[in-house]
Amino acid sequence: MLDITHFPLFLASVFLLCITPGPDLAYVVGQSVANGRRSGVISAAGVALGSCTHAVASAIGLTALIAASPLLFTVIKYIGAAYLLFLGSKMVWGTFVSRNTAQQAGEAAVKMPVSARSLLTRGLITSVTNPKVLLFFIAFFPQFVVVDGDHHAQSFLILGLTYALVGLTTDTLFALLAGGAASAVAKNAAMQKLLDRVVGVTFIGLGIRLALTRRG
Repeated sequence: MLDITHFPLFLASVFLLCITPGPDLAYVVGQSVANGRRSGVISAAGVALGSCTHAVASAIGLTALIAASPLLFTVIKYIGAAYLLFLGSKMVWGTFVSRNTAQQAGEAAVKMPVSARSLLTRGLITSVTNPKVLLFFIAFFPQFVVVDGDHHAQSFLILGLTYALVGLTTDTLFALLAGGAASAVAKNAAMQKLLDRVVGVTFIGLGIRLALTRRG
């Protein structure tokens, strides 16, 4: 397959990485729990688009450039951390905003569905600004490409798209499983607030963890 070697081992390694908890998986599961299976699946597609972006960047050499530049790496890292902190803070703050008397006396307010474009964009940003994925592409992928091969760009692209496909599959599975929790508490306002707070705090924690990530 072009200059790719040990492809089965690559697949197994990618699968293990994709099911390991991290910002991307937490985002997908969080959206699925908070807003339902549809949101989780669309979020998974957004993360996959981010992985495809990494794949293209890796194929044309941008990933290596960013990983080699402390400044670029730091900028991307802090953008990702700030974005996760923003999402988490927004979710937590929303659960503490007081509702008017009519709302408190009536039925639980139905949450407006998040648009597909917004979910895709959030997933894309979460994935693109995840420095661990960036480092995975630059440190792990070369081990499965023949050093003196003639099709480096194509090989990196195929590996990257394979990573995106495996990630989409596993993230979608997690989204479908987690979506069951959303349907179970959809009409329970108190439980919905609790879930939003848990997901929000998780995002904040991941944002802080991301900000502390080093290049190694």
